[in-house]
Amino acid sequence: MKENPVRSLPGIPVTLLLIAVLLAVAYGVATVLFADAGAARLIAAVPVAALAVFCLAGLYMVEPNQSAVLSLFGKYVGTVHDNGLRWNSPFYTKRKVSLRVRNFESGRLKVNELDGSPIEIAAVIVWKVVDSAEAVFNVDDYESFVHIQSEAALRAMATSYPYDQHEEGQVSLRSHPAEISDRLKEHLDERLTSAGVDVLDARISHLAYAPEIAQAMLQRQQANAVVAARARIVAGACGMVEMALSELQKSGVVELDEERKAAMVSNLLVVLCGDRGTQPVVNAGTLY
Repeated sequence: MKENPVRSLPGIPVTLLLIAVLLAVAYGVATVLFADAGAARLIAAVPVAALAVFCLAGLYMVEPNQSAVLSLFGKYVGTVHDNGLRWNSPFYTKRKVSLRVRNFESGRLKVNELDGSPIEIAAVIVWKVVDSAEAVFNVDDYESFVHIQSEAALRAMATSYPYDQHEEGQVSLRSHPAEISDRLKEHLDERLTSAGVDVLDARISHLAYAPEIAQAMLQRQQANAVVAARARIVAGACGMVEMALSELQKSGVVELDEERKAAMVSNLLVVLCGDRGTQPVVNAGTLY
């Protein structure tokens, strides 16, 4: 079902016309009662007054960024987008739908990420209704539908990616927020299109390991950081040792055999890779 725009009459002129009709009827009734006019005028005035009062039921308000969905005895007639006081047939059922941009934050969901670790995740969803007919007739309660389907989409997305990046180029929940937001928006669009809802933005607002494994995961993250730092230190130290040996050989300051080179390499690596500052030892004897 797609939205079908329909026209409506401006409400203020219709209201003035109906008030004028009611005043005319009141004048006619007063003439009958106080001027001994014919009873035929009174009989004619009653249905006219009843019709005018009935027509007043066709008035309704449409605010900016709002629409009114009209139906007649269960059949969809059309949607009115004109703002202000409007009038349509009193037989039409009128249901107003807000077209304003809305947002909400989902509750913190506990799910298992791709590697099976339990995590807590929440997201902020920005959405609006773009098709009033689909929002009213395709689902029972489109606002509740948006909230429930958003949580379902967030769960499905969270189980498709790991929390942390374990390989080069791997997309993870923590390291790629832009890609994760785009993927979450795709999940939401697939689920909410049938309800006439357009998702404008979807972003992760909370992401953490579940409390029962948070300490263990923190230790793993710290271990990974230490290993990465050590690997970088060792790589740098090896480069410095190679440069030192090359400069000594090029300048000819001292000639070292293979055994002494190995001892020098060992000493330099201890100095460069150690956690604490080394204490120098002065060798007052000969080199050998």
